[in-house]
Amino acid sequence: MENVKRIASFEVDHTTLLPGIYLSRVDGDVSTYDLRTRTPNTGDLMDNETMHSLEHMMATYLRNSQLGDRVVYFGPMGCQTGFYLLVRTADHAETLSYVKEALQKTISHAGEMFGNSAKECGNYKSLSLEKAKKEAGRYLAVLEEKKEWSFCYE
Repeated sequence: MENVKRIASFEVDHTTLLPGIYLSRVDGDVSTYDLRTRTPNTGDLMDNETMHSLEHMMATYLRNSQLGDRVVYFGPMGCQTGFYLLVRTADHAETLSYVKEALQKTISHAGEMFGNSAKECGNYKSLSLEKAKKEAGRYLAVLEEKKEWSFCYE
């Protein structure tokens, strides 16, 4: 086997991670945040419908915020414990405030789920606004509980 460089995210000790927000890496002007909604390796994972639903809501609200033109990507972690948010020229405190705002808007959202049709989504039948709201509330409580974040894995 050829020499394959180990990626940075595999260097993080996932046995010590708790729900929160972490700055995973910075590549030029792009900051990658790990929005860790669940504790890894505990069996407490998001089911696909919850993860997919919160992705639709958060991606829409973040891209429609003042942060919107700097959002490069928002999507789920394959391990079902959170989401990645990639932002250009990010100020950490500002990013956190927009994440909280998007979570709050998801919780109070009235009307249809964003992207809730076959034309807009490849698996639109696997969406639940109620599951998105519940997960958003759970994660917002974590972010509100801790008043200051170091934005790095320690």
